Amino acid sequence: MSSPPQPAPSAPPRSRLLVRLLAASVAGGLLCLAFPTFDVWVAAPVSLALLAWALTAAGFRRGLLLGLVAGLAFFVPTLQWSGIYVGALPWLALSTLEALFLALAGGLYGWLSRRGGVRPFVFAVVWVVTEGFRGRAPYGGFPWLKLAFGQADSPFGRLVALGGPPLVAFVIALTGALLALAAVRVWPALRRGGRPLDRPSGRRPSRAVGSRMAPVAAAVVLSVAGLAVPLPTDGQSAQFVGVQGNVARPGLEFNAERRAVLDNHVAATMGEVARIKDGSVPVPDLVVWPENASDIDPLRNADAKALILQTVAALGRPLIVGGLLEEPPGELSNVSLLFEPGRGNTERYVKRHPVPFAEYIPNRAFWRQFSAEVDLVRSDFVAGRDVGLFDVTGTKGQSVRAGLAICFEVAYDDIMRDTVDAGANVLVVQTNNATFGYTAESPQQLAISRVRAMEFGRSVVHVSTVGQSALITPDGTAHQVTSLFTQAVISGALPLRDQLTVATRVGAAPEWAALAALVVLLGASVARRPRLTKDRDDDSET
Repeated sequence: MSSPPQPAPSAPPRSRLLVRLLAASVAGGLLCLAFPTFDVWVAAPVSLALLAWALTAAGFRRGLLLGLVAGLAFFVPTLQWSGIYVGALPWLALSTLEALFLALAGGLYGWLSRRGGVRPFVFAVVWVVTEGFRGRAPYGGFPWLKLAFGQADSPFGRLVALGGPPLVAFVIALTGALLALAAVRVWPALRRGGRPLDRPSGRRPSRAVGSRMAPVAAAVVLSVAGLAVPLPTDGQSAQFVGVQGNVARPGLEFNAERRAVLDNHVAATMGEVARIKDGSVPVPDLVVWPENASDIDPLRNADAKALILQTVAALGRPLIVGGLLEEPPGELSNVSLLFEPGRGNTERYVKRHPVPFAEYIPNRAFWRQFSAEVDLVRSDFVAGRDVGLFDVTGTKGQSVRAGLAICFEVAYDDIMRDTVDAGANVLVVQTNNATFGYTAESPQQLAISRVRAMEFGRSVVHVSTVGQSALITPDGTAHQVTSLFTQAVISGALPLRDQLTVATRVGAAPEWAALAALVVLLGASVARRPRLTKDRDDDSET
């Protein structure tokens, strides 16, 4: 009598680990495709499905390794722009730091899932919490490349109006983990040579089908759920002009020639003044120049101030100018200045979140022990304390309340939310992308502004010195997108909206809810093991 067929021998632990490492690296690489300039948004849930599979039951230490591999595969190529003019060290240091948070996510999920199969809810919670940590630490964090910021054109992205970037991240991670769960349930049947929907022993066929395909159905529902979220664009409108003056050359020496950047913006604006006077374009309610449009202190240099005042007088309308002030003594301020006809400079906003190691050196004495190059940043930028909000009266008497963000501040949830909470009915993002050349940094930043428009239900005037600039309606659509390193003027009507989205009302609550859920999950996991023992999954694959 022939003996029953024996199951194929399982792969040795080392081979399994190599397969997991390969899967983690591919997952990280796939995630790159979800962000500009690739913009393949569906790559996000697919990559997280692969990552969830690789991490499941890996244990804490192996999870750390797998998460780090995925993080490096994602952040190193996607943040390549950060070293374009300053060399590989800052780029690789930043990428590695960001990857450590993904390593933490891998360790936590690998540990929490070690006694069971793929756990979609756990995976999603861990992702949201570690993404939140990454946006806060160290030195205020670096929330660039949050999952939501690659979803401006996807159904997932519309969910940002309900719960901000954390909700979008949760749903994408949950979708990916559900796909991983479906694959895990179907794969054994395929290995046995049967059909994926063959009935497991002791189960009715209908139940077998439901058990294996339910995660796929849930993933499909989550993928299209955002289509039901309305993104209204109605409201009283105002006319905006954004001036992209361009610079003499890309790179760190963009302002090497004194006043050249300011002169470019004056020239481009005066061209718009001529079009206004001949009636070819409407009179604007507000004109916006980008960050560093005045490359010399516009309040302490008489020639710069005179040029700006002359331009404002010719416009006859308020002008927001991005500039650097040589104050307080020995330090600098990155500012937005409001100039009004006949009144001069009436308001200022000081950037609240200067960029560490670029605009200031934190713990300078400590870091000097590792590199004397920290002293290349000779003067630190100070951090402002007040929320950026300029209130001007439009040509039709409407109140234009512009909420301000300078450069990377657009990526920080709290800074953007504060402006809306303060009463902003339009958002203004001023940025200088000259130091990042022809890279993906500027498209990535524009994508963030598009997501912010949907999140808060606000129009966004996104203006760069060198591009990309655009006018963005509250549904996230970018209009009149400019090319890099060209002089351009964007002009158009945008709706002013006062209504608060659900995301604005709930604020950071989704992140706190995820953190509370993670604490409960960790507590429950520890409670099941009254005596702390070494995790067997760190020694052998399960």
